[in-house]
Amino acid sequence: MNDIRTTLAQQGLIRSGEDGILGGVCAGLGRRFGLTPWISRLVFVLLLMVVPGSQLLIYPVLWILMPTEEQAAAAPGSSVPSPTA
Repeated sequence: MNDIRTTLAQQGLIRSGEDGILGGVCAGLGRRFGLTPWISRLVFVLLLMVVPGSQLLIYPVLWILMPTEEQAAAAPGSSVPSPTA
């Protein structure tokens, strides 16, 4: 599982500790794709309305697999992008 977290951290998929409401997954995805946290949450809800159910499975999986900012920064040899970038 650490290999998966390292890979996600290298790709910039890191849960947000400061912008997150529930688990920081939508805020982390929004940061990765250049969206504000609220826009990414809105997209998540709209996708939930269009394709019901799948997001309810994907969100907890991402919550488990995506490292937090602290975990990503503490990983040896990680090149974590800064939260403001």
